Amino acid sequence: MAIDQGIGILVWSPIAGGLLSGKYRRGVAAPPGSRHLTEWNEPPVYDEDKLYDTIEELVAISEELGVSAAQVALAYTMAKPAVTSVIVGARTEEQLADNLAAADLKLTEAHVGRLDKVSTQPLPYPLWHQARNAGERFSPADSTLLSRHPPGLAQAFRI
Repeated sequence: MAIDQGIGILVWSPIAGGLLSGKYRRGVAAPPGSRHLTEWNEPPVYDEDKLYDTIEELVAISEELGVSAAQVALAYTMAKPAVTSVIVGARTEEQLADNLAAADLKLTEAHVGRLDKVSTQPLPYPLWHQARNAGERFSPADSTLLSRHPPGLAQAFRI
């Protein structure tokens, strides 16, 4: 709707309260004092494997670029259509400086594609049904939903 109506999106918690910062890794104990994936369940994690797969990709890209995973997560969010800004929740001056550095980070299409592939959620009903049966009538805004899905989805749905 934001794309269709030309409205900007201000994203709250783009690194998911720190989950996408790279400090939470599969098979590694969380840093002392961490709350995530313990008694504190915000944001809720519905698919822990998908979360860790996404974190691994963020970390891989961050290592390629010599920046933090948090910066990659922020730059990825800012690369999305209609996103005009993000609200960061830095707790320390160091985190704030790191988050602000993301404003200068531009990911390649390949980086965005890798993150799309690992993090995109399946289309919910009725979108998958509409894509399959009325995709030729999709607007540019509708098509952005499909562009985040793995290559071949548009062809499979005749879009």
